[in-house]
Amino acid sequence: MESIDVYWSFRSPYSYLATPDLMKLMEDYDVSLHLRVVLPVALRAKKALFDASNKKPAMYIVMDSMRRAEYLGMPMHFPPKPDPVNQNYETYEVAEDQSLILRLVKLGVEAERRGKGIAFAKEISHLVYGGTENWDQGDHLALATEAAGLDLADMDRAIMDGDHMDEIERNHETLEQAGHWGVPTMVVRGEPFFGQDRIDTLRWRLDKLGIKRKN
Repeated sequence: MESIDVYWSFRSPYSYLATPDLMKLMEDYDVSLHLRVVLPVALRAKKALFDASNKKPAMYIVMDSMRRAEYLGMPMHFPPKPDPVNQNYETYEVAEDQSLILRLVKLGVEAERRGKGIAFAKEISHLVYGGTENWDQGDHLALATEAAGLDLADMDRAIMDGDHMDEIERNHETLEQAGHWGVPTMVVRGEPFFGQDRIDTLRWRLDKLGIKRKN
């Protein structure tokens, strides 16, 4: 079985938009997809990705991701409520308290350790960007986690004193080593495919490599 690493951010709208094609990839090919969670670029970039004096890049990402969602027939609500990253939209300043995104990334690592990483990423990203307001409250996260075949309370206990952030840092390093920095990036045999619109190209590569199709 061919192994594919999927570098992923729970804040990335493009990561969310990749989920149907990633699930279809596992249905169609004899492959195993491994979720490699990274922190959103707003938290891991050595310098600010966006400059408050030039909001065009951020505005384009919002416009493009919403357009792509419409093209794919997927709901897209931007910004999500709440945003997984605590950040000022006017100044792009990132707050000190990032408890929400830190919980999500640790849960993502734990889900992968339990063999359900991609399923968990799919369910949580659809919750965040699919239009559920206050998705971090009540039983929203618990139900989405259950839909991925996991138990949220058990996972929360597992991440309390675990080494999950160490794994996140290793994911940052291996993403850089693979030759990219963005998400989603799929890596097969050391070759990176960046972007949710590159999964067709990844499928072409799998065919060229002779990876068995299931159907």
